[in-house]
Amino acid sequence: MKKPSAAAPAKQKKVMNYATPALEKGLDVLELLAHEPEGLTKSQVARRLNRTVSEIFRMLLCLERRGYIAQVDQERYSLTLKLFKLVQEHPPTERLILDAFPVMNRFAHETMQSCHIGVLEGDRVVIVAQVNAPSNLGFYVKLGSTVGLMEAASGYVILAHQDEEQRERMLDTWSRETGKKPPRDLDMHLERIRKTGYEKRASYLVKGVVNISFPIFGDRGIALAAITVPYIQHSGSSMQSGHVIEALKKASMEITHALGGASTKK
Repeated sequence: MKKPSAAAPAKQKKVMNYATPALEKGLDVLELLAHEPEGLTKSQVARRLNRTVSEIFRMLLCLERRGYIAQVDQERYSLTLKLFKLVQEHPPTERLILDAFPVMNRFAHETMQSCHIGVLEGDRVVIVAQVNAPSNLGFYVKLGSTVGLMEAASGYVILAHQDEEQRERMLDTWSRETGKKPPRDLDMHLERIRKTGYEKRASYLVKGVVNISFPIFGDRGIALAAITVPYIQHSGSSMQSGHVIEALKKASMEITHALGGASTKK
């Protein structure tokens, strides 16, 4: 009887690099305008992208017709909110926002502190939900804003609660996009977050603000997002940071439960 031959090793799938010049030009325009809140003229866009005015003009007309950009005056073009709306309508993000918002709103009223939820997109944290403190004083992060992975407490919290393979992919993306190497003490930092279950440290970007951040887990025990409080002491709130931490922990667990998630930490 003929023995069955051993299965051939799986071939690695090659990533083909097909030329899509029109798509590339459109994405270049969107990415450029994302960093220009005041907008740019078509000649400025052409110069920045090293393109001719005629080819940029056709691209601007197409993007304007589809609603991704709009003229802010007779000459300048700026991004609309369509991209942000598409992100919010993406089913996982929409579910996260719907389940999180009532919990966040209750937390803000109990603690008199604002809070926001961030998710990881490439090498940056994107703020997809935000609730202000119901007071005249407070600090909040703008909805839809982004911050670098290594400049956000939420970034470290999300990174700490990934499996090793996914964490390496995230760090590779960050290094490729920024041209930097991860901090030498990153492993120790992430292990400390895993042991405590959250991050609390002075803001990387704003003096006087202490960021407190807890993970929000999916069904595989991996962090999908992080809920964060930019904690400040002010006369409108008598709740100390220790009580805010407990309240935020409870909020993160409620959102995790609503999403059908579970922490791997016992």
